[in-house]
Amino acid sequence: MSELREVISTGNELSAIAAVDAGCTFFGGYPLTPSSEIMHVCSDLLPKVGGASIQMEDEIAGICCVIGASMSGVRALTATSGPGVSLKAENLGLAQMAEVPMVLVNVMRGGPSTGLPTRVSQGDIKQASNPSHGDYRSITLCAGNLAECYTEVVRAFNLADRFMQPVIVLTDETLGHMHGKAMLPTQEDVAAGIVLRKKFEGAPEDYRPYECGPTEPAVLNPMFEGYRYHFTGLHHDAMGFPTEEIETCRKLIQRLEDKVMAHQDEIELNEEFMMDDLNGEEGEVLIIAYGSVSLAAKEAIRHLRADGIKAGLFRPITIWPSPAKRIKEVTSVTKNVLCVELNIRQYTEEIERASGRLDLEGLYKVNGRAISPYEIVEKVKEVF
Repeated sequence: MSELREVISTGNELSAIAAVDAGCTFFGGYPLTPSSEIMHVCSDLLPKVGGASIQMEDEIAGICCVIGASMSGVRALTATSGPGVSLKAENLGLAQMAEVPMVLVNVMRGGPSTGLPTRVSQGDIKQASNPSHGDYRSITLCAGNLAECYTEVVRAFNLADRFMQPVIVLTDETLGHMHGKAMLPTQEDVAAGIVLRKKFEGAPEDYRPYECGPTEPAVLNPMFEGYRYHFTGLHHDAMGFPTEEIETCRKLIQRLEDKVMAHQDEIELNEEFMMDDLNGEEGEVLIIAYGSVSLAAKEAIRHLRADGIKAGLFRPITIWPSPAKRIKEVTSVTKNVLCVELNIRQYTEEIERASGRLDLEGLYKVNGRAISPYEIVEKVKEVF
């Protein structure tokens, strides 16, 4: 890999730049605080590379045009916050069922409903696991610093094309509006690592887009290139035509599950910070945090170690599907576990499920303000 490039920017700007560097040529959306700058930057950058950015009349239209753009074969992006995801939910389900790749960046803010539009939250964790009804597996990534607002968007486009489905990237108001230095891969390295969707290159009469292996995604050739198929949100057969045939329907929905879960090794990504010397001794503390909260957790760990308390951080970067196996491993060798979130136990419940433990401590905040390193230090000293 080439040397990293140094940039000074905000998380929202970096998310937009990442999309363009990853080959995205279409943005469709609607301005929603605190994500609006992503649309602003895309509207400036995309025309310069032959792309287009369209502000639609609402969030629903925003995702509809992204689905249409993706069906034409281009990489497409939308960005919003929690209320916008709620409005996009129906068409996220359509993209899951029809297997249309796209990337959605959710810059989280306080909720429910209008909530705290200009404040930080991590209240969309559960929403991201099942943003629409039905059986499927969401792929959701969570940036934890400015650099990852860039790298996780790039990774999201590659995963979307690999697994032929929407991929969500979670950031939050803190990261979206944070202005600072980030070390990024070069554009050349990003371009070299692009993974494009597969194409069928045989005779048009032999094309069956949804006739694929039980753990593989559909192969949807771009529209207008001579390959015809039906596009529907209904249960469908190998050509995409609606069907209620029992076994066809069962295999379709099972495949939407298995195409993700059978390939978690390609999706899972975590960070383990100062965990090498945690070995189950009395007084050790494992902190589990993600997103912007992990920045405070790292600073807290440095203070705790200076005070003689051995602490480390486990940070899931791929939130869904959750790294359940690794969560079980790291929590099984550490007596004291503290989960820190800007919500009320939304990911803690998944950690409890994965670890099989009900003795986890938690530090939660839902008033729109960030969690400080000092608060984490005080919580550790209070409960352990």
